[in-house]
Amino acid sequence: MPQTTDAAAASVHGPKPDRPRRRPRVHRAWWVAAVTFVTIIGAAAFRSLPGILIDPLHQDFGWSRGTIGAAVSVNLALYGLTAPFAAALMDRFGIRRVVAVALTVIALGSGATVWMESAWQLILCWGLLVGLGSGSMALAFAATVTNRWFTERRGLVTGVLTAASASGQLIFLPLLSWIVETYDWRPAAVTVALAALAVVPFVWLLLHDHPADVGLAPYGADEFVPKPAPVLGAARRAVTVLFSAARTGPFWLLAGTFAICGASTNGLIQTHFIPAAHDHHMPLTTASSLLAVIGIFDVVGTIASGWFT
Repeated sequence: MPQTTDAAAASVHGPKPDRPRRRPRVHRAWWVAAVTFVTIIGAAAFRSLPGILIDPLHQDFGWSRGTIGAAVSVNLALYGLTAPFAAALMDRFGIRRVVAVALTVIALGSGATVWMESAWQLILCWGLLVGLGSGSMALAFAATVTNRWFTERRGLVTGVLTAASASGQLIFLPLLSWIVETYDWRPAAVTVALAALAVVPFVWLLLHDHPADVGLAPYGADEFVPKPAPVLGAARRAVTVLFSAARTGPFWLLAGTFAICGASTNGLIQTHFIPAAHDHHMPLTTASSLLAVIGIFDVVGTIASGWFT
């Protein structure tokens, strides 16, 4: 009789209340966030490379720091300009495809520097290819993952994912500087390419585009959220949204503060601190370690600011 009663109750009221307990305790959204974190770290390897390679490239090819800095400038410009279009492409083709292609482009750009002989090839590899690839995985990537997979803890997750770039700097700066000092700059460039390629399988297998793909609601959501249809006209949509946002004051306040931050940290300090310190007879590894200290405080501050929100 008890079994018959339980079966009748289940048929009327649905599954027993204790059924959800059989699901994994860790929501799939946290695994997606973890893969995103590792992916951004892999892409951040290249952002640690230019400052380390300025002096070796000058010695090998005779290029001035201005010439090498021009390639970095193209990279930084595309890093910012690509992000809005990458977000639109993620809505059109999915996060997984866009990120996998971006990592592959970064690997090609970094690996191809091994065979370069002219300055225009440096601008093509460092500036164009890596700029497009890293720009496709800028803040838009972290924001898209957060907005799709999380309803609660969005501020904290955004802070953690944003801190991934600084974590990559913290990891790769001492490692790459040691490789350059011990071997040559070419093995360091290959290391960055391999780091980007190593993440691609994890992205393709584990980075689902939407919680609905695995039959889940976003973390913290009370109801299931259907997967939206792909948005056509990615480029037109990105341009339309940019022009619309440009008519507001907060957009220019945010754009201005980010521009100042990027020009001072990524543009000047991250690119030229190591060669400047080397000019004052500081060993390459020591200068890289000092620059990595910025990454430590960046991680703490970024995660804390996300949690405060």
